[in-house]
Amino acid sequence: MPQQPPEGYDWLYDQGPSTTPRRAAPAPPPELPPPNLPPPGRRPSGPTGPSGDGRPRKKRRWWIRVPLLLIVLWLVFLIAVPFWALSSTNRVDASYDGDRPAEQPGTTYLVVGSDSRAGLTPEQQAELATGGDGGGNGRTDTIMLLHVGDGPALLLSVPRDSIVDVPGYGSTKINAAYAYGGPPLLVQTIESNTGIRVDAYIEIGFGGLVNVVDAVGGVEICPQEPINDPDAGIDLQAGCQEADGATALGYSRSRHTYATQDIQRVQAQREVMGSLAEKVKQPSSILNPFRYWGINQGAASSLGIGEDVSTLQLVRFAQGLSSAMGGEGLSCTVPLKNFDVRWDDERAAQMFDLITSDRTADVGDLCTPDGLPKAG
Repeated sequence: MPQQPPEGYDWLYDQGPSTTPRRAAPAPPPELPPPNLPPPGRRPSGPTGPSGDGRPRKKRRWWIRVPLLLIVLWLVFLIAVPFWALSSTNRVDASYDGDRPAEQPGTTYLVVGSDSRAGLTPEQQAELATGGDGGGNGRTDTIMLLHVGDGPALLLSVPRDSIVDVPGYGSTKINAAYAYGGPPLLVQTIESNTGIRVDAYIEIGFGGLVNVVDAVGGVEICPQEPINDPDAGIDLQAGCQEADGATALGYSRSRHTYATQDIQRVQAQREVMGSLAEKVKQPSSILNPFRYWGINQGAASSLGIGEDVSTLQLVRFAQGLSSAMGGEGLSCTVPLKNFDVRWDDERAAQMFDLITSDRTADVGDLCTPDGLPKAG
């Protein structure tokens, strides 16, 4: 006799309906409307914010973006202006045919102050007491060597009346080299008489010095005695004072009021150049856009630089010049025998050798303001 399924489980054994009532199946959920989704790529919006999900809308931080934009524009200005100035600066071919000293450690600049009146009107020539342009290559009243290397920066004045051998012209004043053959012959004369390799050539005319000094707001000069020199267009009291471009030019040109003439003048020239370099590197010369532009524009319109001189070399030049005249470096005149402006062969050779080997820290007593040996 077949076994009967347990009571209430007859549905499992397909034995017909059970006497126990079955649980009703749950009713299907009501149909919901389709979600209201935004088109692809569009941000949803809603009463609680652009996202509609309760997140607050991000505020545009213009008060941060505007200063950042100004900083970027300022950096572009700082970088672009020197490159513009360098591209506008007159390039000078100072190279020559012939044997040159071998490469030497450090960098040596030849700094030349020519008597060029280029860019000066007749009225400005009269105001600055420069006289008219004599034509030709002109002359140079300022000849300096600036060496920058591992040791202290050294600025060496070469008096323009120094008697040296000028290639092709024999024994004569060194500034005659510039008059005879311009920058190439002057570079050759310097290198052949000193053994120092000139790495960069920088030339500035009368108008150039005036423009740059005025651009930095003047320089400080400290004449030890009153100077009244109509030929240089100056009448100065003794003591430290601020000088504009015209006064700085006259101060660096004057020599007739000095007993030692050119020997004292080269010291005044180094003083003006050092004070100018100090002004150029001041923060105000960079942070003040008008001064920054004026310095670069003035340099571009009045400097002549060698064809291979770079912006970095010009920056190092300004730093080295400031260091040499600021007490961190050395400010010297070529070692001389006497006030006849003849070099002391032994001491001058020692000085030149130390420069060529980048040992300016060992110059010691060879460096004197007037080139004469230290007393005692």
